[in-house]
Amino acid sequence: MTVRPFHLAIPVDDVEKARVFYRDILNLPEGRSSDHWVDFNFFGHQLVIHYKEKSIVDEVHNEVDGKAVPVPHFGVILEWNQFQKFAEEITPHVTFVIAPYTRFEGLVGEQSTMFFYDPCGNALEFKAFKDDSQIFAT
Repeated sequence: MTVRPFHLAIPVDDVEKARVFYRDILNLPEGRSSDHWVDFNFFGHQLVIHYKEKSIVDEVHNEVDGKAVPVPHFGVILEWNQFQKFAEEITPHVTFVIAPYTRFEGLVGEQSTMFFYDPCGNALEFKAFKDDSQIFAT
């Protein structure tokens, strides 16, 4: 199966603060931009931050494996070793909602995962499976 890159546009209330976070903290290559939006190479996918005036948003969480997972959220499934390295690199720069850990250990769908927010309140999840055939396993 060939996976095609997705395109995701997210709202940010401070383009420059978000730009620094995605470019300098997450180390995403920057693409085209204007005063109101910036494209990033999000692990081979197109992520665009778009200015939107700050609004009040209800925080919603669902329980997964005994932890409060923020909804909505987005992210990427990294390779196992890539996840570990990425987690080490960003740990000094983010406040985790859910710190890196292994979920469903010894069960179908075992994975490492972590959650944190960008500076504009968008929740991100990065995860990795030791065995990618477990991504959609039931």
